[in-house]
Amino acid sequence: MSLRHFLSLADFSREELLGFLDFARRLKTGEVKGTPLVGKSLAMIFKKSSTRTRVSFEVAMTQLGGHALFLSESASQMGRGESIYDTTMVLSRYVDGIMIRTFDHAEVMEMARYATVPVINGLTDLLHPCQVLADLQTVQENFGPDLEGMTVAWFGDGNNMANSWLEAAGVLGLELRLAIPEGFDPDPRILEAARRTTKILLTRDPLEAAEGARVVTTDTWVSMGQEKEKEERLKVFRPYQVNGEIMARAHPEAIFLHCLPAYRGLEVTAEVLDGPQSRVWDEAENRLHAQKAILWELMG
Repeated sequence: MSLRHFLSLADFSREELLGFLDFARRLKTGEVKGTPLVGKSLAMIFKKSSTRTRVSFEVAMTQLGGHALFLSESASQMGRGESIYDTTMVLSRYVDGIMIRTFDHAEVMEMARYATVPVINGLTDLLHPCQVLADLQTVQENFGPDLEGMTVAWFGDGNNMANSWLEAAGVLGLELRLAIPEGFDPDPRILEAARRTTKILLTRDPLEAAEGARVVTTDTWVSMGQEKEKEERLKVFRPYQVNGEIMARAHPEAIFLHCLPAYRGLEVTAEVLDGPQSRVWDEAENRLHAQKAILWELMG
């Protein structure tokens, strides 16, 4: 079997992504059980802090019979300037897979270029593919396995989550509406690629995006590394808050998703986050199952 990485949803075909999702479902229900990673180790590199990514990957490796090693930048030689190339060459001799959560997407691409073991993108400023795979699993749990034509409305920043939703839409045929203020649009190359294969709406009007949507989703307005922009961002994004008015415009059976951490009263109201349409806790749990599917497929 040739070496495969998990860097971007756009790297996979429709059949492959649906395969990951079906495998994640069967792992969650217990239809598939096993410990295929006995004796195998995953190096987890964190240049950004984490709750869900660290815990879900570490637990996933344990449940699959393997071992995860946490490497923070400050506690490793990367913090003293060791290059991505040197780090990758060494880790490839020790472990069976590498997961990296960092700022610059180029670092993940460089690591994958030189690694002789699978590399998994745990998050970059450009993409968050593991999260959106878990989100898609949550959508299937509520609406069934057929995702083609599913209406998804994104509110807020054109960030890594918006970019990964665009990639998912392009591969799977989702109808994606993006309500984003001017000046904060998603990556233009990713946006245009999705527009070539499916229906994409980029609007400045949140109510237009919400109309009839079955999935309503958002993210924090101030991501890690953007703290200096906080006051400006809070003003710009205020009209894009997900609240009762937005959910009332969506489909009556709409669900709400948020990759977390969430800030009640900012990007989403407590009424929505803690309400009956919210699926954020199922979504968070599905990080574990989706990533178990990735680890099994790449390292098993």
